Order: sequence, then C-alpha cells, then structure tokens
Amino acid sequence: MNRREFLAALQPSKAKPNFLIILADDMGYSDARCYGGDIDTPNIDLLANNGLRFTQGYSTARCGPSRSCLLTGHYAQQTACDVMTPGVVPDWTTFAPQHLKQQGYRTYHSGKWHIRFKPNEAAGFDHSYALLDQNSFFAPRASLLDGENLPPGKLSDGFYGTTAIGNHAVKFLEGHARNNASDPFFLYLPFTAPHFPLHALQEDIDKYKDRFSEGWDEARKSRYERMRKMGLINCPLAPLEPGIWPDWNLASEDITKRFGVGEVARAVPWNTLTKEQKSFQRTKMAIHAAMIDRMDQQIGRVLNQLRAMNAYDNTVIVFVSDNGASAEQMIRGDGHDPKAAPGSALTHLCLGPGWSTAANTPFRLHKSWVHEGGISSPWIMHWPKGITDKGKLRQTPCHLVDLVPTMLDLAGASPRGILPAAAPALSGKSLAPAFAKNTSIERDYLYFHHNKNRAIRIGDHKLVAIGEKGPWELYNLAKDRAEQTNLAPRQPRLAVDLAKRWQQQEDTFVKTREASTATQMPRMMPNPKAG
Repeated sequence: MNRREFLAALQPSKAKPNFLIILADDMGYSDARCYGGDIDTPNIDLLANNGLRFTQGYSTARCGPSRSCLLTGHYAQQTACDVMTPGVVPDWTTFAPQHLKQQGYRTYHSGKWHIRFKPNEAAGFDHSYALLDQNSFFAPRASLLDGENLPPGKLSDGFYGTTAIGNHAVKFLEGHARNNASDPFFLYLPFTAPHFPLHALQEDIDKYKDRFSEGWDEARKSRYERMRKMGLINCPLAPLEPGIWPDWNLASEDITKRFGVGEVARAVPWNTLTKEQKSFQRTKMAIHAAMIDRMDQQIGRVLNQLRAMNAYDNTVIVFVSDNGASAEQMIRGDGHDPKAAPGSALTHLCLGPGWSTAANTPFRLHKSWVHEGGISSPWIMHWPKGITDKGKLRQTPCHLVDLVPTMLDLAGASPRGILPAAAPALSGKSLAPAFAKNTSIERDYLYFHHNKNRAIRIGDHKLVAIGEKGPWELYNLAKDRAEQTNLAPRQPRLAVDLAKRWQQQEDTFVKTREASTATQMPRMMPNPKAG
C-alpha cells in the first residue's frame, strides 16, 4: 500500500485525526521498558505494543532546539526561536498550532515551553499551561495559564510539576469534549521529567530504592541484552568514557564539597566506587526512575481521558524524548541542602555521567553531544485507526522536524501548510508512509549542530565532531551505531564530502535566516540558563 492508498483508506469517516505529542525531558534511549529499560512504564509500553517503535529517532541533543524543531518543522538554526539558539527570528516562523488551526483544529499545550514567544499569542495555542521554572518540581516560581502569570508554587500546597502538567492536559481535553467535541484537536504535552533537579515523590522513590543495586555497568549489560533480543539494535555496547563530561559541570572538588563523598564526577567502572558512593548513586537512579514512573502515570490519565471522550482510536499519539540523558552536575535555583532527603524539594541532584551512560545504552555520550547517545530518542507512534502493524519496529531514520509535516499530511493539508512564500520549505518529511510498512523515507540529509558539536547523516553514513575544533569522525551506522570504528582515515574523500555538505547546510540556514525580517511576535523573558 503506497502513501496515497493508505491515506485514502482512512477517508470514509471524513474525520481528521487528533494529535497528541508527548515529550519527555532528558530521558535516555533505553529508560522505558519497551526500549529495554528497567523502569516501570506500562502506559508508554502500551503505546509501543499497540503502535510502532522507531529505532532511529533523533532529537537535537538539547531541550530548547528540540522544541523548536518539533513545533516548526524547521531545524533550530533556521528559526532561532528557542531560548538556546542564537540569531534573529525570521518573520516567516510558523508554529504547528498555526498550521493546524487552518484545518479546523483546536490546539492545547501543557508543560515546559522553552520558546522565546508566548504560547497563546505567538504560537497560536487556544489554551496553554506553561511551566517556565525548571529549577523546582515542588515550588516553581514562574508559570503561565493562557498568558497570565500564576502565583509561585508553595511547598505546603502539595504541588508537583509532573502532576500539574497532567492535570492541565486533562482539563483542556475535558473542556474540548464539553465545548468543541466536533473539532479535531492537537495537544502538545511536554513534561519536565526526568530533567534535573532530581525531584520525586517519596512514594515513587521508595518503589525503586533497591532496583539498581547492581550499578550502572551491570544495568548497561542487562539493557543491552534486552535491546538486542527486541531487535532495537545490532551494534556493540559502547564503553564508558570517563574522560568526557560537560565542561560547565562543577569541578570534582566542588562536587564532593557540595554533595558529599557519595557523588561521582566521572563515568568510571562501578567496581571502583566506594561503599558510600555506590549507595548514593543507587539512590540517584531510583529518583530518576521515580520521575519517569510518575510521568508515565500522568500519561495514563491523559489516555484515559481520550477513551472517555471517544477520541482514543482516532488520535495519533507520539512519544519522544528531547535528547539523551544528561551528564550534567550543577546546582541552580534554591540550591542544595545535603541534609535534606534525596529527591526532596530542598535538594538539587543531577543524574551525572555514570547513570547517564546507562540510560543512553548502547550509545556514546550524553545530552548536548551529537554522538548517538545525545541525539537518539525513544520514538513511539500509536494510532488505532491508522496503524494495524501493531508492536512492530521501524528502522527508517526520523527527526523531530518530521512531526509537523506528518501532522499536516495526516490532516490532509499541504506540505507547506500556511508558510509565507518567503519561507523555505519544511525541513522534515512525513512519516505516514512508514505507518503501513517498514519502508525507507527518502531525505537528503539529517543535520545536527549544538554547543559547537556538529554532525550530518546521509544514508547510513554519519560525520560527527566534538566541539568547533574537534576532528571529524566518520561512521557507518548500519553496522556501527555505537560509533566505535572511525572510518575517516580509511575513507577521507567521503569524510571531506560530508564535511562540505554540513558546512553548506550551516551557511544556507544562517543566510536564509539573516536575510529575513525579524519577527515582532510577543516575547517572553526566558531563563537563558535553563535546559
């Protein structure tokens, strides 16, 4: 069945599909059970078991740029509309709600934002709950409801960010069922979990207190074996890389001083840790797992609401993560009290490079790098009405820029949507052809550039470099997604050609953006350090 036949088969009801995009924050490729993990994610697993798992889904390696790509269908360097990508925002910048509202959709947002402009006024959401403060899950200082500031959270209120995001999502859907039931909808649901600080409800932490006693080395091996059996990967397990960590992390001596003797600054073998370090690290991973568990519970509430309003079968549900797990170790917001219970409101712990490496099994590196560990995302697409190949895998590479074109395609809209004539075509491709069968989706390239880390993928070959001056490395991802055998010395001509292609795209994006008039959308005051 080709794409035209597939879409035509869905037309008799004439009902446009609804869209629900769920975005996790700093969740590793292998954290969910359906991707080989050891964290309880029954609702995410349900979507995988009754939908499709894409094995080569990509983000941008960081929170802000990923949201930009997801909401615009353009690479972040083309629009500069997130809080981390420098540059002038072109006046042709158009967001998913603006495209979909032209097709009769009602549009809703609940969760993290990270875009320079207000969700309602500039991005076009009919209703939005924007949790702007990523420094506290228990007492955030900044949030908006339909553009209006909400009072700061208080510890005594029993507030927890993940639950609040779920609450508002359910309320928006209830309102839609009550007032706009005949209209299709788009709900963008970006959770802050499991982004640092590691904050979780104690009942969720207790559930995982003994689960990670074996440490990150054994956890990686176990995840790797499960992933191989599932058919998710066919590459070796990348080794630990203790010599690489974010250069903005606290210094090793400061980490010990601020967090105590249990903290570990590098991804070193588990058997080299002291008893105190092993105990502390197990607790941190338990909190990370608890954050994902609570997010999964909220996803379940949203799925139940879809069922209650008879929208479940015709809702295209996407679950992705905005980047790989984070090796960051820092303190923000209200600081860290080492005497407070780990994971509670007065603490500010981060996952760190040891467990981040495990969360990103089997790949190299972490969030902010554009090696596979930083950009590979669990990627699930679920649609009872339109996907019959339930529980299957899809090997075609895809990227967050593909989500807007996919929604437009399934909604019966033009691939350009309502983009102004001066705007470049969307950078992404519709993934609809992969719903019916495991097929390749042709594209010219996949491009990556974040924090001076660079990469381009064309076909199965990927060229990647660490930093602005780091040497280019060349890998054949069909055989080596763990990026262990650098082919650049053996195939220098191909490496040079791909490097030229990366620079060509970089120059084109900057030139096109700078040639445009700066947009005058209503602006926010983002936290430049967030993410």
